[in-house]
Amino acid sequence: MLPKGWKRLSLATVAEVRTGVAKGKQNLKNPVELPYLRVANVQDGYIDTSTIKTIQIERDQIERYSLKAGDVLMTEGGDFDKLGRGDVWNGEINPCLHQNHVFAVRTDLSILTPHFLAALSASRYGKAYFLGCAKRSTNLASINSTQLKEFPVLLPPVVEQQKITKILSTWDQAISTTEKLLANSQQQKNALIQQLLSGKKRIPGFNDPWAKYKFSDLLYEIKNDVVNNPKDYELLSVKLHCKGVVRTGKYPAVTEGSRPYFIRHEGELIIGRQNLHNGGIGIVPKEVGGCIASNAISSFDVHENVSKSFMLHIMSRPLFFTQIDNLIGGTGQKEISVNELLKLKINIPSFEEQQRIARILTTSDHEIATLQQKLTCLKQEKKALMQQLLTGKRRVKVDAS
Repeated sequence: MLPKGWKRLSLATVAEVRTGVAKGKQNLKNPVELPYLRVANVQDGYIDTSTIKTIQIERDQIERYSLKAGDVLMTEGGDFDKLGRGDVWNGEINPCLHQNHVFAVRTDLSILTPHFLAALSASRYGKAYFLGCAKRSTNLASINSTQLKEFPVLLPPVVEQQKITKILSTWDQAISTTEKLLANSQQQKNALIQQLLSGKKRIPGFNDPWAKYKFSDLLYEIKNDVVNNPKDYELLSVKLHCKGVVRTGKYPAVTEGSRPYFIRHEGELIIGRQNLHNGGIGIVPKEVGGCIASNAISSFDVHENVSKSFMLHIMSRPLFFTQIDNLIGGTGQKEISVNELLKLKINIPSFEEQQRIARILTTSDHEIATLQQKLTCLKQEKKALMQQLLTGKRRVKVDAS
């Protein structure tokens, strides 16, 4: 049931759905070359104009395929998450055409605002419609112009549409600001890694030269007993790209001849030997201690006067991953042995400087994690708000005038 004052009409009754120009046409008459937008330019919630390509078109077809500011650009398909995605074109390039895999929807502004349509199509309501009518293949889906024209648009009064999109834009601004802060923090962390872990930038008060050590002088493998009943223990996972060690909620399916399993304890430095070159490394947190892993995941502790946190940071550098990749090489399964790892050499500072460096980098990690969590919360809040506002489950106050 629709809220009072709302309508539900097909998109074709409140907008013109325009198809785009096809590539590869031959023997064009009086052709001109103009910029055009492809599927890659139409992202979820924004138009990416960083890379614009050109296409040849007959001069008398320019008006037919040209975009106008206010057109809602939507993709024909691709991956499931790309289906129907889009945003409002603001006329950044003029003239500009659009590819036949990108629809341009020109709304009747007296009934439907472009930003409301863009928000509705990106909402759970819109995605459910597009996925429901799409032609599907493995991991791909597409819609045609007929299906798009039949999209049932929820239509509050225009003033209410404007109020809704204004509220959502506040969330968009908060998300954009947080994304910029996150990107800046990540850049600062990368700069700190390059400077502090190479010795190019020294912490004030530390002047002693760094010394070269074998990993065997810094780390030793922890030898735990083999678990006799692994089916009773939850598996842990070392996430790639240095994303930490987590519980999986899964239990091993043990067969004869399968790898042995070992309990991993809080504070152990563990590496996935098959994925070390992809950042398969982390320290077991308290909540994961007591879970098990196969012997493809090795566990280490540090010798005296070695900071475990420092070792984690220095082994999380892209330079280290390249070193590992070059060492194990080949095109088959890339698994480094414990002996190969312990033969590697690195330069490290004194224990006190290790601790200071690790503290700085850990603080940076916490800042990044806090911003990432904030960004995730903002996006979830926006999705929930969209579901309520765009379907009328939650109404906004509109001035009586």
